[in-house]
Amino acid sequence: MNFSFKIAVRFLKSSKGQTLLIVLGIAVGVSVQIFIGSLIQGLQKNLLNKTIGNSSHITVISKNQDNRISNYNQIINKITHISQDITNVSISYDSPALINLNNKNYSVLIRGLNLNTASKIYHVKEQIYEGKAPKRNSETIIGKELQKELGIKLGDELTINTNIGQEYTLKVTGFYDLKVSSLNKTWMITTLDTAQHMFGGDNTITNIEMQVKDVFAADQIADRLSNVLSSRLKVENWKSQNESLLSGLNGQSISSIIIQVFVLVSVALAIASVLAITVIQKSKQIGILKAMGITDKTASLIFLFEGLLLGIIGSILGVLFGLLLGFSFSTFVTNPDGTPIVALTFNYSFILFSVMVAIIASMFAALIPAKRSSQLNPIEVIRNG
Repeated sequence: MNFSFKIAVRFLKSSKGQTLLIVLGIAVGVSVQIFIGSLIQGLQKNLLNKTIGNSSHITVISKNQDNRISNYNQIINKITHISQDITNVSISYDSPALINLNNKNYSVLIRGLNLNTASKIYHVKEQIYEGKAPKRNSETIIGKELQKELGIKLGDELTINTNIGQEYTLKVTGFYDLKVSSLNKTWMITTLDTAQHMFGGDNTITNIEMQVKDVFAADQIADRLSNVLSSRLKVENWKSQNESLLSGLNGQSISSIIIQVFVLVSVALAIASVLAITVIQKSKQIGILKAMGITDKTASLIFLFEGLLLGIIGSILGVLFGLLLGFSFSTFVTNPDGTPIVALTFNYSFILFSVMVAIIASMFAALIPAKRSSQLNPIEVIRNG
């Protein structure tokens, strides 16, 4: 085996042009794999962050007619013990209402939140660009779009008509921007106590919201919760409510895989064709070696080692080219504010996987010329020169 390795190195050195061509081909293939894979992963991560990153992944609601959940502290304790993958849990009391302003009615959703826990999901406190979060009863903050539509200022009071026929006055203490127009236009965020008092839901809530470590496992965790929690509760997850988004993400992943497969096939064919030519070019040397006593297996190992060496060297260069390409893309392809259009995600497991696949593909590509070399007849090769 050591002899075959030395001959393989000598063959590669004797044809530097061919060796360089194959190495560059592998390097380009691996770099394209890494760049495309990182780009797709970055796109998916960016899309998920914009759509569900600052929202609930799993929501527990009531099946009762009044939509209220009592003894929620016991339910939360049970939830946190079911799965360690649940990271943030928050409660809310939500109910529709009408704002009466200048003889006009505006439909809104009153969201009574525990802002300390809710901010871990929605980052409400961080998104307040003017004023402050509500701390006392009868205080609220509203979104950017709703503030523009109503034309109000900090400290103004809004008359709220609830769905139980009551009228309340809420003081606006701040304005927020959750970067989602529909939420900015409809959500009025207040304290949990305020919402419970407004809608007569003391000591009850309407939602238990949570986030999980792996967003793609949300449906599995939701199923586990459904099997354990009361039948009067319904467990929803973001995947069941965003089928079109999932379809788009799956389409991106499939496209990435198809591109990478074709890149691998083209690289493997290039290696196989060049090494097959090498067998012809080196047939006289192989014939002499066989006449000196090397076995067919040893002759085959020469080309398998060539494939292995080419795969390793090409993959290392490919990783460097891929990282350089990704860095250049993130640095020069930017938004007007200087931020990357797509923040590439470099997954080291994916990079290692790409390297291993390229090396294995290189060795498989060397099987054909390896088999051909083992079938060479040394007498015929030497006789025919």
